[in-house]
Amino acid sequence: MNETSSEAKRATVGPPSVLAYLDPNYWNDRFTSEDHYEWLKDYSHFRHLIQQHITPTSSVLELGCGNSQLCDELYKEGITNLTCIDLSSVAVLKMQARLLSKGYKDIKVLEGDMLNLSFADESFDVVIEKGTMDVLFVDSGDPWNPRPEAVKRAMAMLQGVHRVLKPHGIFISIAFGQPHFRRPLFSSPEFTWSIEYATFGDGFHYFFYILRKGQKSSSSDAADVKKVETPSLRLYQDELEDEDYLFRTNIDEMGDDR
Repeated sequence: MNETSSEAKRATVGPPSVLAYLDPNYWNDRFTSEDHYEWLKDYSHFRHLIQQHITPTSSVLELGCGNSQLCDELYKEGITNLTCIDLSSVAVLKMQARLLSKGYKDIKVLEGDMLNLSFADESFDVVIEKGTMDVLFVDSGDPWNPRPEAVKRAMAMLQGVHRVLKPHGIFISIAFGQPHFRRPLFSSPEFTWSIEYATFGDGFHYFFYILRKGQKSSSSDAADVKKVETPSLRLYQDELEDEDYLFRTNIDEMGDDR
C-alpha cells in the first residue's frame, strides 16, 4: 500500500470524532450498512493465546460482539456454549441471521448492556471482550487521571463481569489500554482475581489480559500485573492503516491534552 492510498484509507474510516463511539445511534447506523469489522485484529492474531484459557466445555460470554466473527471462530474450535451481547439491536439481528445461515444454532445472541448485565451470578466460565472496554475511555481525558464518569462506566462493567463469572472463572480483555492504565481498575479491592497479561503484534503491541477469579494474591504486591511471556506474531504496517489506527491515534491525542 503506497503512502497516498494509506492516507486516503485513514481519512475514510471511522466517525469524525471518537466521541461518536459512545452514541448508540452511531452503532445502529453503522451496523445497518456494515457487515463485518474486526477491532484489534482477527482471531488468527491471538489464537495462540486464547486457546490456553478456553476449552470446548467452557461457557463463554462475549461482550459487545458487534459484527465481529470471534464467536464464529470459537465455534469452529468446538466451543459451542456461547452467548454474545451487544447494545445495538441492529447488530444483534444481523448476527443472529449470519450465524443461522452458517448453521451455528447453538450460539445465543442477545441485546444487552455490558454496564448492566442481566445474567445470574456465577453463570459463565469465561467472559471475553475485544476493544469494547477501550470505547468507555474515549472521553476520559488524561489517561493518568481519567474523568470520574469514565471510571464509573468501566467499574460498572468490571463489577458485572466479576459477578457473572463462576468461581475460578476467567475474564479475557483484549485491549489497546496499557497495563499502567488498566491496573488501578483491575486491582480494585472488591475484585478477587489475579491479573496477568500477554502481548501480540510486532512494533505496536495489543494487550491480552487474563483475570482469574478467586486467585488474587494475599501478598503486599497483590496489585502488581504479571506479564506472561509468549511468542509474538508480526503485524505488518498495512495492518495498522485501518480504524484501529484512527481510534488509537485519537485516544492518544485526547490523553495528551492536559
